[in-house]
Amino acid sequence: MAEITAKQIKELRDSTGAGIMDAKKALEESDGNIEKAVEILDAKGLASAEKRSGRATENGIIESYIHTGGRIGSLVQLSCETDFVARTDDFVKCAKEIAMQIAAMNPKAISKEENSEFSDDEILESQAYIRDASKSVGEVVKELSAKVGENVVIQKIHRFEIGS
Repeated sequence: MAEITAKQIKELRDSTGAGIMDAKKALEESDGNIEKAVEILDAKGLASAEKRSGRATENGIIESYIHTGGRIGSLVQLSCETDFVARTDDFVKCAKEIAMQIAAMNPKAISKEENSEFSDDEILESQAYIRDASKSVGEVVKELSAKVGENVVIQKIHRFEIGS
């Protein structure tokens, strides 16, 4: 087994936001391979995000996006468990990008559970994420939940368009 260095742990922590012990364990599991360690942390983070999904989300932010020209705008309420997480840069950035997604893609519902009559293209959580088409919006929210260690939920959305 390869010896794990403090430099490797720091590099992994910087790229994933994982704790020191989690980073060390992932590096030990992956025999020092950073890429494999990231995959291990992602898998563990997403699994723990699923466990948190039942927790109350009574904090968060409402974020807006107005498209150039002011003819299309959107609002999103992104909720989490604590006010501390709601003020983090990652949380605010995710909310802004989801608001942009809503303006661009015009979803009709947030999730399949909310309304199953719509296609995946009309369900926000099922849509391909505009910043990275290899992920869905739902996966992006789960990744944020794993990173911040809290339940994160898209609570409400609304899109406005002049002339519609």
